[in-house]
Amino acid sequence: MPQKISEEMINDLYQLFASIDNAEDFRLLLDDLCTYKEIEQMAGRIAAAKLFMEGKTYNQVIDATNISSATLSRVSRCVQRGDGYRKFLKESKEK
Repeated sequence: MPQKISEEMINDLYQLFASIDNAEDFRLLLDDLCTYKEIEQMAGRIAAAKLFMEGKTYNQVIDATNISSATLSRVSRCVQRGDGYRKFLKESKEK
């Protein structure tokens, strides 16, 4: 019988991410955790968030990233109302 994904398991994932201190180690982990397509999709979301934060329009972002309108809508909503993209993209830009 398959094991259910628990909050503890999800928290273990977050803790694992938090323990990584360089991009190469994070790449190694993502290569094991995700398919190449999943990594591409996440990279597209980051690119879209950056473009939104630069003031680009939906059409400009779609042209630049080729992500779906549903994904683009979610990214836009997160950039406008969430904290993650703004916090980490701002910190990344400052480095």
